[in-house]
Amino acid sequence: MKRKNIIFYFSDQQRWDTVNEEVTPNLCRLAKEGVKFENNFTCQPVCGPARACLQSGVFATQCGCYWNGIPLPDSITPLAHYFNEAGYQTAYIGKWHLASNRLPGIGLHCESTAVPKEKQGEYQYWRAADVLEFTSHGYDGYVFDGDGNKLEFKGYRADCINDYALEYLDNCDKDKPFFMFISQLEPHHQNDHHTYEGYKETVDDYKDYPLPDDLTFLKGNYKEMYPDYMSAINRLDYNVGRLVDKLKEMGIYDDTIIIYTSDHGSHFKTRNPEYKRSCHESATHTPLIIKGGGFEGGKKETRLSSLIDIPPTLLSMAGIPIPSSYMGVDLTTQINNPDKKRDCVFMQISEASNSRAIRTDRYKYEVRDCAITGYAHHKAKVYFENYLYDLEKDPNEKENLIKDPAYKEVRKEMKSLLLKQMELAQEDKPVILPAVIKRRK
Repeated sequence: MKRKNIIFYFSDQQRWDTVNEEVTPNLCRLAKEGVKFENNFTCQPVCGPARACLQSGVFATQCGCYWNGIPLPDSITPLAHYFNEAGYQTAYIGKWHLASNRLPGIGLHCESTAVPKEKQGEYQYWRAADVLEFTSHGYDGYVFDGDGNKLEFKGYRADCINDYALEYLDNCDKDKPFFMFISQLEPHHQNDHHTYEGYKETVDDYKDYPLPDDLTFLKGNYKEMYPDYMSAINRLDYNVGRLVDKLKEMGIYDDTIIIYTSDHGSHFKTRNPEYKRSCHESATHTPLIIKGGGFEGGKKETRLSSLIDIPPTLLSMAGIPIPSSYMGVDLTTQINNPDKKRDCVFMQISEASNSRAIRTDRYKYEVRDCAITGYAHHKAKVYFENYLYDLEKDPNEKENLIKDPAYKEVRKEMKSLLLKQMELAQEDKPVILPAVIKRRK
């Protein structure tokens, strides 16, 4: 049986509710051929740790990459290794974010220089930068090839990163299957400009685009930022369309599985002083579309799924044995089994706070330690209940119920579920105490 090519298309900071016929027609076409997961969540709402989970198959505290700027340890067998061993060609294009050590004077610093070969996750073909937002802007910038040669590009960044993917398709061995990981930066904000940077020709098209309900009752910068944000997503979709057209032109579209998702969402500075690092739907609920490999028929999957499910699912679709260390669910075993359902998805949250959270079909429950910042600890022996939302009654998470006596039994159930998830993630069992802080929205 011929093995399928696999393309993993990764956006950065994209909310789940941005996929629709008007903004993302190409993604919607993929969804009509495949499966759209309506309740997909990140396992770590910050860039580096989320990527570490993808490349390692385990949670951020297990692989040690619990903050941005912690390189993937040499002890981790990276995802590409298994594809290489199975005879796949492997390619990585775009943002890596798993090589540099943020601590001054310690380890490797390649945020804007070439990632050494030994830090490239064993991908055979490389067109990437460790921190793409440091080597580029919305327009123009550079990446590196696998030998460290600088490759400058001109034009909108999402277009140029996609061009490297098209170039790979032209140059790869047509007699072997490939696994290509395309890691776009859009719609992530541009750090040094403190703004989202959309495609200039379409930004004005989104000046009056409706804002999500979960933002509008809170202070934030969504009014000024949302047009660029949606424009960037629309341009990502355009590039997905270009990729699909190329696959069809080459006659390999039907032999190629496409997975599209994002590392986390954006709450537009409504829940904390920046865009992510929060348990709320706006930061953790992400799109997921899979076309091919058993994911067919234009289905909408409402069961919970997680970013941590992607590594085992990728290996499974390639016919590669899944390592026993992997923490996620192989979604290929779930999609054809309507009775298979998990209780919750688990999230580790760092930097803004040291928190743990679960999301069930109905509730969101989070605990955090007592430190002011999450940079003080990446784990704790004692946590305090911090958030509880009844998503059935309050989908926009307006009312924090963590101290509401009517939800005492719910909190008890959620606490038990969370402790079980922490144990599965090989965390030491902590003490979880009732909230002692003023109840917050």
